[in-house]
Amino acid sequence: MQITTFNPMILTSQDHFENLLKLFEELGFERRHEVDNIDNRGITSVRMKDANGFYVDVAQTHIERDMTTIRMNVRDYEEAYEFLKAHGFKNARGNDETVESRSAKSCLMISSSGFSIQLTQHIRKEDR
Repeated sequence: MQITTFNPMILTSQDHFENLLKLFEELGFERRHEVDNIDNRGITSVRMKDANGFYVDVAQTHIERDMTTIRMNVRDYEEAYEFLKAHGFKNARGNDETVESRSAKSCLMISSSGFSIQLTQHIRKEDR
């Protein structure tokens, strides 16, 4: 399994989204990439990077309480999905449903002990 990105991600509500982005901007992070209304579900994701090369992603979702997760971007979504399932992770939606945009496919995977990984595959232009 090839991992291409591994960094913290914060899932938050619409009420806290802009304040979290502002906080990270004040910490020296700059907005690098933003995707709005992912999969027509009202989800917005912002990728941020600081001068030291650290990344954090902030996503506005339909969640009641903020949740910190690990974003793991991989080359082969299905391979990584099966790997995590074999290690006891479950899709947070309770099925094999994914969230998809023009440029990515993802889902939130929860371990049996409760920590989570936001599994994502960036869909490259040549693969569309």
